[in-house]
Amino acid sequence: MLNRRLVTAGIGALAAGLMLASPALAQTAIKFTLDWKFEGPAAGFFLALDKGYFKEQGLDVTIDTGNGSVEAIPRVATGAYQMGFGDINSVIKFLDEDPTQKVKAVMMVYDKPVFSIVGRKSLGITEDPKSVEGKKLGAPPPDGAFAQWAAFKAAAGIDDSAITIENIGFPVREPMLAKGEVDAVFGFAFSVILNLKAQGTPADDIATILFADNGLELYGNSVLVNEDFAEANPEAVKGFLKALAKGFADAVADPAAGAAAVIKVNETLNPAIEQERLQMAIDMNIKTPYVVENGMGGVDMDKLAASIETLKGSMGLKGAVTAADVFDAQYLPPKEERMLP
Repeated sequence: MLNRRLVTAGIGALAAGLMLASPALAQTAIKFTLDWKFEGPAAGFFLALDKGYFKEQGLDVTIDTGNGSVEAIPRVATGAYQMGFGDINSVIKFLDEDPTQKVKAVMMVYDKPVFSIVGRKSLGITEDPKSVEGKKLGAPPPDGAFAQWAAFKAAAGIDDSAITIENIGFPVREPMLAKGEVDAVFGFAFSVILNLKAQGTPADDIATILFADNGLELYGNSVLVNEDFAEANPEAVKGFLKALAKGFADAVADPAAGAAAVIKVNETLNPAIEQERLQMAIDMNIKTPYVVENGMGGVDMDKLAASIETLKGSMGLKGAVTAADVFDAQYLPPKEERMLP
């Protein structure tokens, strides 16, 4: 009787093992790092998670916050995270410094970068880039916008001889500007503007200088992948991007639902503010004329190559990083699956 029980238990364990090994049940785990906190512009990621789009692709995705779009890059390159969201220009510099790093961009999200300097008109800042001359600017070191300061001041012809740069942390960036302790700050426009308004700064006192509107023709944040992971799991990367394209299409179609998906993971947020933040990102950075025509996710490789040349001159790149070294389109779904509503 004892032996029969053992055999029966063994058969049950074998059956359970076979079920767990079944391709239908197998899921590839992907740890994904955002560039920043759980806020409105991350709606596409959370809608893909919330609606089961990742799961449909056989993926078990976890999403963590980040501490700036530059910091996400080494997280992915080291394999601590299989995929992430970061500034492609900082990826270019990262690979220029060490071409052996295992990170590559595979899907463009911010077709137009959100890099900006945001200041207060009452402190002498206007939409003219030269208005920052002679001013004190607050700069969080890991910030993607600050990473492009050298490129921007060259493109906009800014004389920085009398500019003071003060290194500040993200938590005190908007409060310091609201108190007048700095004249302007570096940051992503949709983050700084709304956070500044939340600090009590009147909207008509806020001046925004967008780098992309003042001579700096670059791309912005993209989905990044660890190359070793991608080579070993190409279908998982393709499935991730397919699911994400659906998530962002849903966010564009219904920003209120997108904001609600983010609120689920960060209940301290204000739904109206996050919907406004998401809409700003859609209008300024995501649904550009290029994306309307070509779909979300791809890049114009000639434009990317030209942006690398710009960065060579302004950021002092030392090597020969090419557009193909930085961006790999092979994992993208077909164009018709990447069109935004």
